[in-house]
Amino acid sequence: MLSRLVLKNLTVFADADFQFATGLNVIVGENGAGKSHVLKAAYTVAAVSARGEKDSGSATPTKSYLETTIAKKLRGVFRPEELGRLVRRRQGVARCEIAAEFDPRGASIEFSFHSESATEVRVEVIPSKWGRQRPVFLPTRELLSIYPGFVSLYEESDLPFEETWRDACIQLGAPLAKGKRLGEIDKLLRPLEKELGGKVILEDNRFYVKTDMGKLEAHLVAEGLRKLAMIARLIATGALVGSGSLFWDEPDANLNPKVVKRVARTILQLCRSGIQVFVATHSLFLLRELDILLKNDHFKKADARFFGLHPGADGVTVQQGDTVDDIGTIDALDEELSQSDRYLKAEAAQ
Repeated sequence: MLSRLVLKNLTVFADADFQFATGLNVIVGENGAGKSHVLKAAYTVAAVSARGEKDSGSATPTKSYLETTIAKKLRGVFRPEELGRLVRRRQGVARCEIAAEFDPRGASIEFSFHSESATEVRVEVIPSKWGRQRPVFLPTRELLSIYPGFVSLYEESDLPFEETWRDACIQLGAPLAKGKRLGEIDKLLRPLEKELGGKVILEDNRFYVKTDMGKLEAHLVAEGLRKLAMIARLIATGALVGSGSLFWDEPDANLNPKVVKRVARTILQLCRSGIQVFVATHSLFLLRELDILLKNDHFKKADARFFGLHPGADGVTVQQGDTVDDIGTIDALDEELSQSDRYLKAEAAQ
């Protein structure tokens, strides 16, 4: 579990300290406030640690491997021209510092790079062990419709897509899980498959939703349902069962309210099953739905934290707490509330 993330001089952040919950973590802010950057920084560290033993061939983390791999992953996930472009803009040479703490302890790491770095990262604190569970990162766009041939094309070409897309496609294409986890998988899958009207299947390198009426190609399914289908597939492969982490950037994007309600419930069901979830959003509807569900007896014991990102002259600051009321005023949310008030007044005036 990622328990803490400290960002100093990363993009819009001067000095931000995130204290995460073991279950749900919701990062709220306007466009440009750095929501996605928080998710990407956390995912980068988790992904490097999770694949470290296999990719390095060593049971113990080494400084040289970490420095090379973190630099490469940061560039793949953020897609800057040079690594130094991720350092917060200031006069002169500045340094970005990132620290991540995990529970149980042992996998924590600290590293830095400066504004003139091309591909160089310096690791100051080396973890004593590798992480075990690979994280999942889902971008704002669904990926089932672009899946055919995407990974091989990404490996062979210089595509202008973030590496999170490639990583997610690899996980979507993994074989279905077997063994003891099938009971938990079925429990999580049933409500999603009911919403989808069928099962998500992979045949001939293409995704379909298989219903009683036959197979429906993924790109013919409504986009909102394709997002649910991605989660269903990752549950079926075991990537989101038992333990691990999910980073989901604006899960509400391009969804109607009915589907957002199902997304909110699915997020909390994943948390109850042992998945640590990180969500970035500026949707008042999603926040309200999560708040309603967290007050329900079924989800009342879920460990949750909310983070409000507030741009200022000295960079983006963070307000955090256990409820939405703790994160301060977010203009994007206030605009939605204001519109509701204006609509009701207009209706009453008629």
